[in-house]
Amino acid sequence: MKVVTFGEIMMRLNPEGYLRFVQADKFVSTYAGAEANVATSLANYGVDAAFVTKLPKHEIGQCAVNALRRYGVDVSFIVRGGDRVGVYFCEKGASQRPSKVIYDRAHSAIAEANENDFDWDAIFTGVDWFHVTGITPALSDGMAKITLQAVKRARERGVTVSCDLNFRKKLWSRERAGEVMGEVCRYVDYCIANEEDAKDVFGIEADNTDVDSGKLDRAGYISVAKKLTDRFDFKGVAITLRESVSANDNNWSAMLYTDGNAVFSKKYAMHIVDRVGGGDSFGGGLIYALLNGYEPQKAIDFAVAASCLKHSIEGDFNLVSTSEVEALAGGNASGRVQR
Repeated sequence: MKVVTFGEIMMRLNPEGYLRFVQADKFVSTYAGAEANVATSLANYGVDAAFVTKLPKHEIGQCAVNALRRYGVDVSFIVRGGDRVGVYFCEKGASQRPSKVIYDRAHSAIAEANENDFDWDAIFTGVDWFHVTGITPALSDGMAKITLQAVKRARERGVTVSCDLNFRKKLWSRERAGEVMGEVCRYVDYCIANEEDAKDVFGIEADNTDVDSGKLDRAGYISVAKKLTDRFDFKGVAITLRESVSANDNNWSAMLYTDGNAVFSKKYAMHIVDRVGGGDSFGGGLIYALLNGYEPQKAIDFAVAASCLKHSIEGDFNLVSTSEVEALAGGNASGRVQR
């Protein structure tokens, strides 16, 4: 099985530990991006996973390529060109102080890519699954066109397509997101969203739910998934359910809606080391499970367990094995030392 993901990989810069930006005199660098995170998860599970993007030819662009190669991601279709690698700064939250992200990604190589940069027929040869998120078309009008072109070509070639709505208000408006994603989702088989995405992008809101207070209503999310499915004829809709107790402590679960039926995972009480990339690790786990023919309950349990483990890992990449995920999904949540 082969999976291709498409998007931007950035340099992530964060202060050491829980220091605030204004306290920091040094920043730790790693590399990250929604679709790159998914590809890395899948490569760690033993899947043939390729990541497609555009990066400058200079050494910083090569650092991003090397970060992916380190974990076995296929980088052969990465286009080299443009002037800069996007950057984002991440300040880790604690207790009642939320995490904060500042983007410096305007005019990155991928944001200024053109349609001729990507040979989708070559990229999709022998590919079973294609994954993209709502972040990628938000980068520029050009990337919106390229993303739509990509999902169309994938559909024409019989490749299964998944899309995480991933609305980012710092990148585009709700109105523009609804317009573009309304076109993209016509070619999507599996849609992934969180508590707010469906509302922000398509105006579809769960009843009796308050994200800020952590109040979630299961029936409301089933209704959201049904409305999304009715509009776009999705094969499945997965919604992650995050109950935020504080920046350090969240309850984490998810729902998978397929064939008119909804299944819910168990709920994990997480003490968070690093939450950025949590949704991407869920997407990677779900794609792996569905590729391997897991029935819905087992699939959602695997995806949530994978994402729960990611919250214990520094950086955006989910560096866990299938055996670790399966152990947690099977009930081994003690955290006892393995000897």
